[in-house]
Amino acid sequence: MNDSAILGLAIAATLYGLAFPTFGGDPPQGAVSLTPSQLTWAPGRVPGVENAALLGSSKAQRPYIERVRFPANFVIQAHTHPDQRSYTILSGTWYIGYGDKFDETKLQALPAGSFYTEPAGVHHFVASKDEPVVLQLSGMGPTATQLLDQAKAPK
Repeated sequence: MNDSAILGLAIAATLYGLAFPTFGGDPPQGAVSLTPSQLTWAPGRVPGVENAALLGSSKAQRPYIERVRFPANFVIQAHTHPDQRSYTILSGTWYIGYGDKFDETKLQALPAGSFYTEPAGVHHFVASKDEPVVLQLSGMGPTATQLLDQAKAPK
């Protein structure tokens, strides 16, 4: 290899290092890095559900990302949310249906790895069956879960 080729490789390596720096030690300001063991689970908006905030706050007027953990054999009757949301199912099989009343025949199974979006204000219902489900959701806060029939709220 001649001197100009070596110089070219050295320049390319330097430019690559500037464009794609590696981070050792603490992440740079503004970066977030969490392992599953670092998540802090707390009671969710619906009794029986647990949430772990990853980024932002679902209570503030700003974007948020959170993990949500549902026990096996859990149903949330028809409800809405004020914000548009995006979901990724991380583990288990999640079931979702649309309408004003829970209807088992309308449930669509979404296995781990599935993704879906939900426009704000859409009436829907959800369930887990024989296994717990963990999903990740993102939206623009503040958010809430508004049951269409409060008498059917999970206890």
